[in-house]
Amino acid sequence: MRPGLLQFSRLFVAIVALGAEPAAAQGRGAADYPNRPVRIIVPQPAGGGVDIYTRIISQKLTDAWGQQVIVDNRPGANGIIAMEQAIKAKPDGYTLIAAFTSVLTINPHVYKSLPYDTFRDLAPITQTVSNTMVLVVNPSLPVRSVKQLVALGRSRPGELSYGSFGIGNLTHLAGELFRLEAGLKMVHVPYKGETPAITETISGQVALLFATSVGVAGHVKTGRLRLLASAGEKRAPAFPDAPTMVEAGFPGVVVTGWGGTLAPAGTPREVLEKVQRDTARQLQGTELRERLAGMGSEPVGSTPDQFAAFLRSETEKWERVTKVAGIYKSQ
Repeated sequence: MRPGLLQFSRLFVAIVALGAEPAAAQGRGAADYPNRPVRIIVPQPAGGGVDIYTRIISQKLTDAWGQQVIVDNRPGANGIIAMEQAIKAKPDGYTLIAAFTSVLTINPHVYKSLPYDTFRDLAPITQTVSNTMVLVVNPSLPVRSVKQLVALGRSRPGELSYGSFGIGNLTHLAGELFRLEAGLKMVHVPYKGETPAITETISGQVALLFATSVGVAGHVKTGRLRLLASAGEKRAPAFPDAPTMVEAGFPGVVVTGWGGTLAPAGTPREVLEKVQRDTARQLQGTELRERLAGMGSEPVGSTPDQFAAFLRSETEKWERVTKVAGIYKSQ
C-alpha cells in the first residue's frame, strides 16, 4: 500500500473509533446505571406532600439499586427555580426531578415567560402518583361542613382568606373554582410552596386551604386542621368518611393532583426505561401501595410514552381552566 493511502487508512480508522466511543460509553452507562448516587430535585420544601412521597420512593430505589438516591429540595417561584436546575443538569440519568401538576402543566399558561418548556427541555419517565386534593380549615373556624363554610363566607364577604402554594398553583385554581362555584368573596394569599401554606393555615393566618391529602393527613389526624371534603371524583382513601365536593353540593369543584418523575432532555432512552421499570416495580409492591394509600395517594407507574401523552392532555385542560379563572398569562 502506498504511504499516502496507508496514512489515510489509519486516520479513517482512528476517526471511526473516536465516533464509536461515545456510543459505546453511552451503552455501558445505560447497562450499569446507576453506578453512583442519583439526585432527585423536588420543587417544594421538605415536609410537603411531594417531598414525603418522593422520599418514600427514593428509599425504595436506594435499596433496589444499592446506590444512594438523594432528595434535593429546591423550593421557590412556584417550582421555577427547581426546573431551571433540572434542565441545566447533565442528561445522564444522575439528576432527575419529581415534578407535579402545577409546575409541568399550569405554569406554561400562567407565566408569560418561563425559562423551561415541559416538552422541549424534559424527558418524561413515569407518573408516580395520583393525589387526592382536600379542603381543610383552621379548627377555630366555626364550621364542620362545606355548606356551613359557604354560609359563613356569604355572611362575611371579603373577610375569609384562602391560602395556596403559589400564584397559578393547582391549589390556587382549586380555591378559585370553589370561590366562583359558591359565589364567595375571599382573599387569596399565595405562599412559597406547600409547607408554609399548610403552616399558616394551622396558625390561623388564613382560614382555609385546598391541599394534597398526603400533605395534610398527619395534621388532620392530630386535630391541627379540620377536613371538610375531598375534591376528587371519589372520596379520599385516607378519609373515607369525608364527602366529596360533589356530594357537598359543588359539582364544579373536582380537582385531582398528580406527581411524576422526569429527566433533562437528551437522557438516554435506556436509562429512562430502567428508572421507569424499577420505579413501577416499587410502586406495585404491597408495602408502598399501603403507605401511599394511607396518605391519600394512589400509585401509577406509567411508561414514558404514556406519561408524555398524559402531560399533553393535562396541559390542554389547564389552559382552559386558567382562562376561566382569569389568570391566563397574567405573570
